[in-house]
Amino acid sequence: MFSAQKKIHKDKDAEPTEFEESVAQAVFDLENTNQELKSELKDLYINSAMQIDVPGNRKAVVIHIPYRLRKAYRKIHTKLVRELEKKFSGKDVILIATRRILRPPKKGSAVQRPRSRTLTSVHEAMLEDVVLPAEIVGKRIRYRLDGSKIMKVFLDPKERNNTEYKLDTFAAVYRKLSGKDVVFDFPVTEA
Repeated sequence: MFSAQKKIHKDKDAEPTEFEESVAQAVFDLENTNQELKSELKDLYINSAMQIDVPGNRKAVVIHIPYRLRKAYRKIHTKLVRELEKKFSGKDVILIATRRILRPPKKGSAVQRPRSRTLTSVHEAMLEDVVLPAEIVGKRIRYRLDGSKIMKVFLDPKERNNTEYKLDTFAAVYRKLSGKDVVFDFPVTEA
C-alpha cells in the first residue's frame, strides 16, 4: 500500500480516507498493469475522492485531480474512466479538476480577483468537467412561478451512446458539488 501513497496528494498533509486510498491503489494498479496507460499515468496523481449516491441505487465515484494536470488527464480521460469503472464495478467514475473560489475583494481594496476564481466561473468549469467526454452545446435556465429555477443543459448528440446512461449521475454529482438543480438532455433534431 505504501507505493500507492504517491498517487494521492492531499492539501495540508491531511491523511487520506480509506476510500481515497482504495482509489489511489486502483490508479497505481492501472499504472503497473495497463501498458497503454503506463507512460501517461506515471506523473499523474489525485487530490481526493468521494462516493456519491445516485438515484436508482447506483453510486458515483468523484475523483478530484489537480488543476494543473487537467490537460494530461484529458488526453487519457476515456481510457482511464473505462478502466476505473471496471475496477469499481457498477459505479460511474467522474474526474473533476480542483478549483478554488475566492471571495469578492473588500470595498476600497486594490486587489482584483481573477475572473476564473469567481463562483460562477468555477461552477461553469465544474459542469464541463462533469460531462467531459461530451460537450455542452446549449443551456437554458427556467424560472418557475414559485421562484425556483432549473438549468437545462444540452449535450452534443455525437456522444449520445457513451453518455446517455450517465445523465442521472451527472445531475446528482453536479447537485452535490454545487447545490444547483440541472437537467441534462440532448437537443431534438428536426428531420
